[in-house]
Amino acid sequence: MIFYFSGTGNTRWAAIHLASATQERLIDIAEEMRRMKTSGVDKTEPFILKEGERLGFVFPVHGWKVPRLVREFIAKLQVNLPTEEVHPNHESPVPSPVYAYAVCTAGDSIGLTIENLNETIASNSSLSNIGVHEVASSFSLIMPESYVGLPFMDVDPKEKEIRKKEKSALELEEISEEIFNRKKGICRLVKGPIPWFFTKVVGGFFEKVLITDKRFHVTADKCVKCGICAHVCPVGDIDGGKGKMPVWLHHDDCLTCFNCYHHCPHHAIEFGHQTQKKGQYYFK
Repeated sequence: MIFYFSGTGNTRWAAIHLASATQERLIDIAEEMRRMKTSGVDKTEPFILKEGERLGFVFPVHGWKVPRLVREFIAKLQVNLPTEEVHPNHESPVPSPVYAYAVCTAGDSIGLTIENLNETIASNSSLSNIGVHEVASSFSLIMPESYVGLPFMDVDPKEKEIRKKEKSALELEEISEEIFNRKKGICRLVKGPIPWFFTKVVGGFFEKVLITDKRFHVTADKCVKCGICAHVCPVGDIDGGKGKMPVWLHHDDCLTCFNCYHHCPHHAIEFGHQTQKKGQYYFK
């Protein structure tokens, strides 16, 4: 079973590849969170792991951390082992240990993202009950940049984008094989310099100041009211389309993943003044 979240598509590509390699189920975290919000429940329905099924978490890095949506989902997650048949001698078989792993995507370094993930996993009693207190192995994939919310950050030049995709495709083949074979103790991560500083200090600033929908706005004479931005928003934070100018709802759900910005066919969406004359990217 693979729980994944993706904004601009880098992580979706990786998750689909892993699901194909392991022949295991894909669960869209954003979709599950929307379902819970609509239903007014604070826990997921219990997911039942099949006999021998792996447990994967696949997500992008946001501000050198696990995205807030993913952390919130893991806190609400309930996972159970399959109901065991009682043996003729009335002894229940001892279940095999659950193999848990993480694959994260980033445009560059990831800091202490996996440590951040393991803290979240360790606080979930449902996961503890099935013997999962942290991931057994973790991997990072360097993918094309999509964060454009600061003056010095932009999408990669096309040549660099292609190189990153080609390199990541080769790495993902190796990662898939290691996960299929349940390799433990692998931490193939690009943490970067002073990872604690970027996760704890810079990442904290990102979450408090930069992860917001309040800076998004539309250039009216460019917008054709097509509704693509509302359709691709993973958290349903945009009301627009069908002849209506998009409006951000300010419900504190926005992840500032920039999916709306990158998918706008007329480059009508801006984030403050930070995105003027910058490029667009989504995985295709």
